[in-house]
Amino acid sequence: MIINGRPVGADAPPYVIAEMSGNHDGDLARAMKIVDAVAASGAHALKLQTYRADTITIDADGPSFRLSEGHDLWGGQRLYDLYERAHTPWEWHEPIFERARSAGLTVFSSPFDPTAVDLLESLGAPAYKIASSEIVDLPLIRRVARTGRPLIISTGMASLGEMDAAVQAARGAGCEHLVLLGCTAAYPAAVSDSNLRRLPVLAAAFGLPVGLSDHTPGIGAAVAAVALGACVIEKHVTLDRAGGGVDAAFSLEPDELSALVVESDRAWQALGSAVVRPVSAEDEGMRFRRSLYVVADVRAGDAVSESNVRSIRPAGGLPPDAITTVAGRTFHRDTPRGTPLTWDLI
Repeated sequence: MIINGRPVGADAPPYVIAEMSGNHDGDLARAMKIVDAVAASGAHALKLQTYRADTITIDADGPSFRLSEGHDLWGGQRLYDLYERAHTPWEWHEPIFERARSAGLTVFSSPFDPTAVDLLESLGAPAYKIASSEIVDLPLIRRVARTGRPLIISTGMASLGEMDAAVQAARGAGCEHLVLLGCTAAYPAAVSDSNLRRLPVLAAAFGLPVGLSDHTPGIGAAVAAVALGACVIEKHVTLDRAGGGVDAAFSLEPDELSALVVESDRAWQALGSAVVRPVSAEDEGMRFRRSLYVVADVRAGDAVSESNVRSIRPAGGLPPDAITTVAGRTFHRDTPRGTPLTWDLI
């Protein structure tokens, strides 16, 4: 598929999406610096999250509306308070979109309700992302699919049945370009929970391109995912993990994002083909494989021995394993040192 003019799929280098999320920390100037850093990193897209606290939950308290006390980052917080802190104000969207586009950066978002889709449509968003928790919101998926834009769906926490329902909802509403992202919806996620081997399973089950939405530290899991078919990589980004931000603990800093862009592209290039044969780049090396050579001047009638024939570099002579066949045979003509041993000499 094509997102804003760039191909996305197995035949193209990985599409790297930088997720700003709430790492702007409520400061528009900081948000703009993140945009600039993402553009400078070489990442292909910047992604926002489009919601208000009132569109994603309600202002209520009680166990159902609080994070568990043991949560690594947000333990005990009310959902409403967390989303109030983390949301990107809707009036910021237009200047952020403009800043990104002026820097040559594709920008889109994850909408969390139909009004968010309306806002993003008014801004000309070229694609959409469905967050893992919203994969069960089939009406939202259908609303997004009706825009006709490419759609990326994260599959964290979802069963295969729930994924299938989401895919069918998107296709049924007219979505023709769809990518599924493997995802472990833990914040942060342990590398050991990445289960990257599921990526080929998802690709085979749904006949769709796949990628990875990664919340682990560093870039190792994301780069490894490319070898298992990931054509889209999404990572959260912040200016400085030590500087705070709601998702800073599992976000990449700008230099790490740059490294991800470079190394994921290298991983994709390294895939090559499944054909087992020498490649043209090895032609010079082929000249210097070992073979049997005459290593001392010999006269006609001399016997082949360890002192006058050895396996050395370069190529050109009989294969090294032929030594047991030729040992003891005689040379039928004078042969100078440095001559490749061939059958016509003995």
